[in-house]
Amino acid sequence: MVISKESIKYSLNNIKKSKARSILTVLSIFVGIATIFIFISYGWGLYDYIDEFTSSSSADKLMIQPKGSGAGLDTTFKLLDDDLQAVKNTPGIYDATGSYIKSGEIVQDDSKKYVFVISYDPNLPMVMELSDIEIIEGRELRSGDSGKVTLGYNYMVKNRIFPKAYSINSKIEIQGQDLRIVGFYESVGNPQDDSNIYVTNDFIPELYPDDDLSYGWIIARAEKDKIDEVGERVEKSLRQERNLDEGKEDFTVQSYADLLESFTIVLDILIGFIILIALISVIVSAVNTANTMITSVLERFKEIGVLKSIGARNSEIFKIFLFESGFLGFVAGTIGVLVGWGITNLAAGILDDLGYGFLSPHYSWHLFVGLILFATFTGAISGMIPAWRASKINAVDALRYE
Repeated sequence: MVISKESIKYSLNNIKKSKARSILTVLSIFVGIATIFIFISYGWGLYDYIDEFTSSSSADKLMIQPKGSGAGLDTTFKLLDDDLQAVKNTPGIYDATGSYIKSGEIVQDDSKKYVFVISYDPNLPMVMELSDIEIIEGRELRSGDSGKVTLGYNYMVKNRIFPKAYSINSKIEIQGQDLRIVGFYESVGNPQDDSNIYVTNDFIPELYPDDDLSYGWIIARAEKDKIDEVGERVEKSLRQERNLDEGKEDFTVQSYADLLESFTIVLDILIGFIILIALISVIVSAVNTANTMITSVLERFKEIGVLKSIGARNSEIFKIFLFESGFLGFVAGTIGVLVGWGITNLAAGILDDLGYGFLSPHYSWHLFVGLILFATFTGAISGMIPAWRASKINAVDALRYE
């Protein structure tokens, strides 16, 4: 369907004549488009973040956790050395290691914070392989590193955790003990992960001498192609070790891929729900556009009669009004994606400064072009009925209209 240049000029002049109404119509559409842009770009960014963890270094991992809450801090159900041995003895398991997770009190001058202290075996650093982060300053922990720690990225930044930043070979007070810092990890982009403290499994009893220690995680490496099958064997081995009936497990066994899939499903539901709300806003905007075009038809009733009397066909009248509504949608879509882009850029900078670097938007030309086309079609579709009504107006009746 092609529209002539004269009809386009005529439509644009009519939009200019009713500036206030046109601006309100554009405003109602672009708010919905900007909202959709913001949530899709950030949702897409979260999917990118998840994809970064779906790597070869984590795809072969099984995670065994005691039931309860608190990331291993709830000791109602415990995983002990006998459980670790049962996992190691399971057919299909190549390696297995335990990790203690404790709450640690850290002090700097008059400031006091509580963070996670995570331990691991430097000879089997599978905990670190899960997050796939690397040391950016200093070194990794080694076997026999008593009184030494590695820290998350935020300890290197002033006013992120404490007013003063820490450096290699300086000391940090944890649980009333002064421990030497030997390394810092790169940023994960999550304030909790970037504030973690890491020690060796051998040193954790010295740091918590009065605690009855139990593993927060047992992490095992298995053949990737048979990981679900091996996971079932691990469950069976642990049930036998703990003398539990099937269905009465006080532990969970999941592959790392399963954990990410669970998170992705929740994210799908959340993003879908938010976009649905934004789409409702766009539908309301479409109704507003239709109302604007109906009003425009009524105001130009006699004018339409004049156009028909000088030879304008029904199809030409239809195209004029359809172009007007589609053009308003195009302008609204363009402004909407630009406003959405500006807001996400500003928010990304603020979130990064606050330590939430993982919450970063993903930009793609598909997103920009898709939303502009969506807004254009929304405007055009909402103007189809008024355009059709305008094209069916009888020229004689229109000329007599007062």
